[in-house]
Amino acid sequence: MDNAEFQLFPDAASTVASRVDALFLFMTALTIFFTVAIAGAILYLGIRYRRGANVNRAQYSPPLWLELSWLLTPVPVVIFVFIWSSQLFLEMQRPPKDAMEIRVVAKQWMWKLQHPSGRREIDELHVPTGRAVRMTMISEDVIHSFYVPAFRIKQDVLPGRYTTTWFEADTPGTYHLFCAEYCGTNHSRMKGRVVVQTPSEYEEWLGGGRRDQSPVVAGAALYEQFRCGSCHAQTVTPLRAPPLEGIYGRSVKLANGATVTADDSYLRESITRPAAKVVAGFQPIMPVFEGQISEEGLSDLLAYLKSLGTADGVTADGSGGAAEGGSREGAKP
Repeated sequence: MDNAEFQLFPDAASTVASRVDALFLFMTALTIFFTVAIAGAILYLGIRYRRGANVNRAQYSPPLWLELSWLLTPVPVVIFVFIWSSQLFLEMQRPPKDAMEIRVVAKQWMWKLQHPSGRREIDELHVPTGRAVRMTMISEDVIHSFYVPAFRIKQDVLPGRYTTTWFEADTPGTYHLFCAEYCGTNHSRMKGRVVVQTPSEYEEWLGGGRRDQSPVVAGAALYEQFRCGSCHAQTVTPLRAPPLEGIYGRSVKLANGATVTADDSYLRESITRPAAKVVAGFQPIMPVFEGQISEEGLSDLLAYLKSLGTADGVTADGSGGAAEGGSREGAKP
């Protein structure tokens, strides 16, 4: 949150922020304790056995219990820290299934963000309190890094590959958004803000302003524009490409015998470079769309494919999806 006063720590505005701080402070205290203990021992021994001091310098072998004590004492402490940090790390890497998905496209030198309703923002993100938000991110050019100090999240954003992070804001306010990876001459200008609102304020904001086309509708238009249904529709005879209903989340068997999951990354690669992973039972006849569709367009296409249903029979918004069709598995959109 914008504040002219000096702050040792940034604002803690997410559900995990205070827990990350607690782990950090514990590790800092642990480091200070051992640093002081070891430095104190070195200082004491340096003075006690300095040259000219009247002390017994006969060879000394410490007893076994003393050797084991300074070897084994740190073990439970290290195990405790490992368990604590691992639990927190895994929780921060696993967004809840009902999280609201925000699509992010990074580009020199701006952040382009889109809400599930289609509302778009540049260098600004509005989110409600008490709602988990999953960020699905990709870069159009070089490596960037999505960093919101108040939420204690930082995730690299890579070209040609989706990465994700998530948070749940719990304190209304306006917080800084930075790029934490050097991305070119104007890297320092690639910043924005996250506006956290109450649920009612967020709904009011979402309903006002410009009405953007929803990702599913935009994706359906691209699907028709590029005539994807001429090969992927179940009514096509003979079937030239795998059907797409219920494809998202399904296991796909490839021509080389491997099996992959039809997630965002796989479907994007199947659109941009279809020959990279050819589905078993089909020929690599799909044209390459790399460079022909923008990252926003690819995101819209993925939203449309998710709306056709997932492997568990529901759409991305939790409603019933289209029935799975065809006996052959896989997808090449």
